[in-house]
Amino acid sequence: MATQTPTPARHRTLKPHLPRPHLPRHDGARHDGARHDGARPQGARPQDSGRRRVSPRLVGNSLLLGIAYGVYASYIARGGGPATYGQLALALISGALVALLVFGLVLVQHRLMREVRAAAWGVLVGGGMGFLYSLTNHSVMLSSGIGLAIGAATVFVVFYALYTREP
Repeated sequence: MATQTPTPARHRTLKPHLPRPHLPRHDGARHDGARHDGARPQGARPQDSGRRRVSPRLVGNSLLLGIAYGVYASYIARGGGPATYGQLALALISGALVALLVFGLVLVQHRLMREVRAAAWGVLVGGGMGFLYSLTNHSVMLSSGIGLAIGAATVFVVFYALYTREP
């Protein structure tokens, strides 16, 4: 006795071969917007350069992180004393550098293997924290050790997060 009854199948009519739409690639490149009939949707660019578009959210988040990092670096270097131009320069340079590094890493991280991506985030976070710890007038060895420990923990966490979420 059959456990499932067969359902009648519809016969397909022969259609002319239509090109299949391009699926988005893993590296973030976008589809050029062409439809099956060759017409383009309204507002579509004729040629997509393949570059990833920069969102205002990415720029804003990078700037906010850079500002927070620069302000905190200046606060640590100040140590309760009067503010100086050297501390202002430290804040501007370190904040701008962190903002640029985060912005650049987020732009290229989709092209990296998960191991290299985790290592890149570990170097960025560990180096940043080691630098902030060195501003507290501790030894270079202790600052390097703190940065190395935080960087290694970051590599482990980012790799685990990427490994469990990617196919």
